Amino acid sequence: MDFTRITLRSLLSELKDFGYEFFTITQFLNKKEECQRRELVLRHDVDRNPVNSLYTASMEYDLDIRGTYYFRRIRRGSDAKIIREIAAKGHEIGYHYEDIDLISGCIKGGRRNSEGITEKDMATMAFKSFQENMSRLRAIVPINTICMHGSPMSRYDSRVLWKYFDYGDLGIESEPYFDFSFDKMLYLTDTGRRWDGDSFSVRDKVYSTDPGFYKEWVRKPVSGSAMAMTAPGKTLAARHRYTRTTEIINAARSSELPDKVMLTVHPQRWNDNYLRWSGELISQNIKNRIKAVIIKSNRNGI
Repeated sequence: MDFTRITLRSLLSELKDFGYEFFTITQFLNKKEECQRRELVLRHDVDRNPVNSLYTASMEYDLDIRGTYYFRRIRRGSDAKIIREIAAKGHEIGYHYEDIDLISGCIKGGRRNSEGITEKDMATMAFKSFQENMSRLRAIVPINTICMHGSPMSRYDSRVLWKYFDYGDLGIESEPYFDFSFDKMLYLTDTGRRWDGDSFSVRDKVYSTDPGFYKEWVRKPVSGSAMAMTAPGKTLAARHRYTRTTEIINAARSSELPDKVMLTVHPQRWNDNYLRWSGELISQNIKNRIKAVIIKSNRNGI
């Protein structure tokens, strides 16, 4: 049975046994030498159910593996406690930002007059929200990396923030959608509760854009990144498509898996309890159908 904690542990432990060296986002970008071994950047998007993330972080700690955990805005004291516990196990913490979506919700709710609000106006309001949420997180643990939360039900993409502002000015070293080239690195994500769920992903995917698309952006993505995908990266992704976790394990066993991989895990999707496992399966199937409709109706970039 896929998407159990047992399966996730098997995936990570076998990848380690097959020679992959695990990195957090910041560790990988800051390493000074090109590693000759297999390399895996481990990313976790904590969209909900932070308790599952604590379990995953503990499991990885037992395997002597470290990764980056991206948390959304802090709402409860229990979230802060979990963040501290995960950080204490040596994992990196980042901000899973969705501030343009949050601001658009305020506007929709009637707290602001939406008449005449431009994209730049919205980005300016969202940047203030971003700074406030970053400050709350930084009061708990150091934060050097951020990653956009997809907010699939929103018409807005929070990455538009960086069309008008530069996260580097806030001491942020990286945003994976902007700062990782996938020309030689395979990007695998469990979006859609499967490893080839890009057809159900509204925003956790790669973009093919004209080279001049980002000309006016303050922060420009690196060539080959998920925001500016190039031919080598698209070819690599097309060559390595997997649906089930066992397929990834088998590809590693046969040395077919590329030497460089970014693996994105949503910890709430992995459960051993049958009721929780079934609930997540049903919930995700419903979401996939809704997202497929959204994707079909909106195919105009970000």
